[in-house]
Amino acid sequence: MIPKRETRTIHVRDLAIGGEAPIAVQSMAATRTQDVEATLRQVQILNEAGADIVRIAVDSKADVDCLAEIRAETDARLSVDLQESYKLATLVAPHVDKIRYNPGHLHHHEKARPIPEKVAFLAETAGEHGCAVRIGVNAGSIAPDYKERHGDDRTSAIAQCAADHCELLDAADFHNYVVSIKDSDPRLVVEANQRFAEARPDVPLHLGVTEAGMPPDGVIKTRIAFEQLLSCGIGDTIRVSLTVPFDDKGLEIVEGRAILADIEAGRFRSVPKNFFDGLNIISCPSCSRVENERFIELAEEVKEMTRYAAEHDLTIAVMGCRVNGPGETDDADLGLWCGPSRVNLKRGPEDAGSYTYEEVLGSLRVELDALIAARVS
Repeated sequence: MIPKRETRTIHVRDLAIGGEAPIAVQSMAATRTQDVEATLRQVQILNEAGADIVRIAVDSKADVDCLAEIRAETDARLSVDLQESYKLATLVAPHVDKIRYNPGHLHHHEKARPIPEKVAFLAETAGEHGCAVRIGVNAGSIAPDYKERHGDDRTSAIAQCAADHCELLDAADFHNYVVSIKDSDPRLVVEANQRFAEARPDVPLHLGVTEAGMPPDGVIKTRIAFEQLLSCGIGDTIRVSLTVPFDDKGLEIVEGRAILADIEAGRFRSVPKNFFDGLNIISCPSCSRVENERFIELAEEVKEMTRYAAEHDLTIAVMGCRVNGPGETDDADLGLWCGPSRVNLKRGPEDAGSYTYEEVLGSLRVELDALIAARVS
């Protein structure tokens, strides 16, 4: 049930992606990169679960030093997420097989340097070290110029941003790249990826629903997107992003392969018409950017505490870091993005206070009750 894909084939070390290659399944270490022992444990868990690629985040020189230690201890195919520090690519590239950059983060450093020059720098660095590149566009961190140009139409913004960055890499004569276009809403993931695939059918696509949340809802949301895209021949590598305890991270690989097997066998799961009705909780799958592991417990507590509001059409976002947290919570009715010791509570894009992990649930309930009362009245 997965038709032949039209994309070209790229390589992440010895792994072929795109074209007639098997669809790859990957995940990301949820631990802080500077905790080398814990991150190596994550890599091991994911490898044992069958991950084709394991991604690690790097945001500082200290992270790079620890990445080098991790590289020395594992033969896993490693991808690195450059976060906001694109110039770290020169230090990172010798230790990894793939570099992921987010176009929405390139403006943070060296603001006077044109974006095409930054992309050309990344292409040159990746080429020198034999690395593949992923253009990772995320609806939670859309580049300012695309936000301004497309307004509230984030589907158009992320699809166009991905297409434009493909042209920048092509202009740099670099072609060993893949694109990911992600949103927390699977319907928008489907629409944006279909739009991009129509414009650039040659470019391999990595699929995922970002911040899909906790099982089982996170698996269902991801399955919705994958079934619709893969059955149309769109998608060359996948990730199931789940909010789970660190030791259960292999579940992302297990669920990803289960979804692939079902689609290949024609086993599609029907989705109730009212699946998207009622309370929607989105939460990120955790990564090395998370500064307090308590975030995972908090997500579970939010899910449990808000059961009384299940019938109300509201979205609550529980995010683990400062990178995608502010953007994703802007689009939610209520949002929590977590720091080392405090949680920032938001009402849409508005700040609703900063609380300890122990205090925030009570304040969240007050805000939720106020929203419900306002809608009922």
